[in-house]
Amino acid sequence: MADPLVLVVDDEEHITELVAMGLGFNGFEVERAASGRGALDAIGKRRPDLIVLDVMLPDLTGFDVAKRLRQAEGAGTRIPIIFLTARDTTQDKIEGLRLGSDDYVTKPFSIEELIERVKAVLRRSTGAGPGERKLSYADLELDEDTRDVWRAGKLVTLTATEYRLLHYLLSNARRVLTRDQILEHVWDYTFAGNASVLETYISYLRHKVDHVDPPLIHTVRGVGYTLRLPPELEPS
Repeated sequence: MADPLVLVVDDEEHITELVAMGLGFNGFEVERAASGRGALDAIGKRRPDLIVLDVMLPDLTGFDVAKRLRQAEGAGTRIPIIFLTARDTTQDKIEGLRLGSDDYVTKPFSIEELIERVKAVLRRSTGAGPGERKLSYADLELDEDTRDVWRAGKLVTLTATEYRLLHYLLSNARRVLTRDQILEHVWDYTFAGNASVLETYISYLRHKVDHVDPPLIHTVRGVGYTLRLPPELEPS
């Protein structure tokens, strides 16, 4: 099997050189580009398995590159993207998420951490090895085999009940689930007398899963709950 190809895009040559060297030592083939247009040209010539993409480039921004790439891909298989940025702002993270990024690394970063994130994103996107059965929505991912959960590339530790609740919400992403449906599926309750239990666990889950923006677990007043992006961030 050929080594996975990673395209590293940054206008700072010492960064692309360092990343290329680190990835090369870990069994990856690496191509480098110093601009947004250079990145698009490289992708056109040879499709990479993953792109490490700086946000601040001299011509197009990394977000512009991602936007053009996603438009070109249409409904086809998407190339995973890890954004590099010097700005650790919520707005940047939301924009990256809206454009279908898979992770987000803030400069200055540890090369070891970046390599581990590249490996994790490729594992999740290809389904190679453990964890072939996965559920995902936005930057939330759940591995049904290992029962691992990630939000924004970071592992989330859940209790057994929290896991069951999140699994049900994620299995039905963007659908509104009534309180009775959730109670019956997660707790085997066939009556609504224990709604307070559900509210407590939704609160626990929000604390662990929605600690980063944008929030994904939403209350639908008078009905129940849904897991989705806020309306303004939903893909059109």
